[in-house]
Amino acid sequence: MLIINIAGVVLIALIVWWFWLYKPKEAELSDNDLVVIVENGTYSPSHIKVPAGSPIEIKFLRKDQSPCSEALLIPDLQISDTLPLNKVKIIQLPALSSGEYAFHCQMQMYRGQITVQ
Repeated sequence: MLIINIAGVVLIALIVWWFWLYKPKEAELSDNDLVVIVENGTYSPSHIKVPAGSPIEIKFLRKDQSPCSEALLIPDLQISDTLPLNKVKIIQLPALSSGEYAFHCQMQMYRGQITVQ
């Protein structure tokens, strides 16, 4: 009985860490060389730091065959696009003001964030 209780507490701790405490590393966009890989239910990197005031492009490479990974939405910028399988798709972003812009799939299972500074 004690082992089951300990296993339950460990599982709860892992769930809390994964959904609320885990913060992935931010990647900086420099010279438009960053490629976001869509694979295994995630965007990698999922947090991107970009400079403010100039148009940028972000490259996405979809390796996941899930139908959910096909769509890319950036609601604050009114961008909705499809990502082809195993091909790089370039998403053009206008000059952005400082702030945070979320991007995700249509069901919000795949999620990421663009931080503009």
